[in-house]
Amino acid sequence: MIEDGFWKTKKLSAFSPDEWEALCDGCGKCCLVKLEDDDTGEIHYTDVACTLLDSGQCRCTDYTNRQKRVSDCVTLTPENIDRVKGWMPSSCSYRLLADGKSLPEWHYLVSGDREAVHRQGESVRGRTVPETSVDEDDLPDHIITWPR
Repeated sequence: MIEDGFWKTKKLSAFSPDEWEALCDGCGKCCLVKLEDDDTGEIHYTDVACTLLDSGQCRCTDYTNRQKRVSDCVTLTPENIDRVKGWMPSSCSYRLLADGKSLPEWHYLVSGDREAVHRQGESVRGRTVPETSVDEDDLPDHIITWPR
């Protein structure tokens, strides 16, 4: 059972596995292919979605086996969030809480509405192309500015 408001009263390291999973807002931004500038270290998002992302649902089609199927898929944990949060969008719930910030009003744990993330334009729904349709050399042509 998940307690209402658990994210306000607990540290990330104290979250149960169910609470940890519940924190995901379902935006799908973490499943976008990202490029890192070798000179500046800046992370650039592309509109190219991981091969396992169902961009209509903004969910992984094989969440349980994703790391076996996608070699660079990262399992986010309380132990690694500080190390990998630079690769996460600034609106990511895990990143926000790790940085001592609040969840946004559109987050379903706050609003009670799982569709709010999509209505607010905070998800990748309808905005991606499949990874299988883009040559790796063409990834720079797919850099976008809309994930915040």
